[in-house]
Amino acid sequence: MVSGFTQPPTGFGPGSQPQDEDAELNFLAMPSGMRTYSAHVPETRDTAAEAPALALLGQIAEACAEAARSGTGAAFDLAGLPAAARRLMAETLGQGEVSMKLAGIPALMVQESVFAGVWSVAGAGVDRVEVGAVPAECAPRAFSPARAAQGLGAPRPAGLANAPALLVELLDRSAAFTPGAAAHVVNLSLLPHTEADLVWLDAALGQGSATILSRGYGNCRITATATPHVWRVQFFNSMDSLILDTFEVTGIPEVVLAAPEDLSDSGGRILEVLEAIR
Repeated sequence: MVSGFTQPPTGFGPGSQPQDEDAELNFLAMPSGMRTYSAHVPETRDTAAEAPALALLGQIAEACAEAARSGTGAAFDLAGLPAAARRLMAETLGQGEVSMKLAGIPALMVQESVFAGVWSVAGAGVDRVEVGAVPAECAPRAFSPARAAQGLGAPRPAGLANAPALLVELLDRSAAFTPGAAAHVVNLSLLPHTEADLVWLDAALGQGSATILSRGYGNCRITATATPHVWRVQFFNSMDSLILDTFEVTGIPEVVLAAPEDLSDSGGRILEVLEAIR
């Protein structure tokens, strides 16, 4: 008698599955809509009135080159610009991938321009452009509590599983953080956890004062907690499905930062736009 183990498996291969000749194959839609830089030359209307904007754009280009070399940022106040110059400035800078909400007094709205590392910062009594890897107010405000962290003393709901161990790890890394150190990442997408774990971690870590959205190949939503140096970083595809969920212990998540190469490139692009305008 031949053992069934030696026989070829059944239920596999051509003809093993029911067929429907009229059936359509439904494939998962592929991500789309990645943002790319395209040069835009704004329309000039009143050369004399717009001259202050052109001069300021030249200074911003120089600041980009300096920030790329030394890491030193710069800020430019737009409050005194004539209306025509302010319009030209807004049209030239446009809107890039990263936007931020920074709570505090005053609350600030930050929008990266189409030139990476050049940021428009607005709020009550605030209207300026900043040049640098990240706006100056981001790091100082990020972990100011909008909702206080309860730590290990947060009430524990039913269904809690791995969250207490994860919190101990995050608190330890937060306390040991040193500027310039590599980010420590806790990847929730690869760890077993329950909905109760997420609710408890949210209460334990609290909520900070910085909320950031980076739009590129899909979206990245970044939220500061009220625990120093701990960020929630979530990546979504173009259909807004969560594909990566992490906590990062770092100064500012790398996905937010403009690299020196970006700043150098931005300076050159601004000069190209100025040359086209003039």
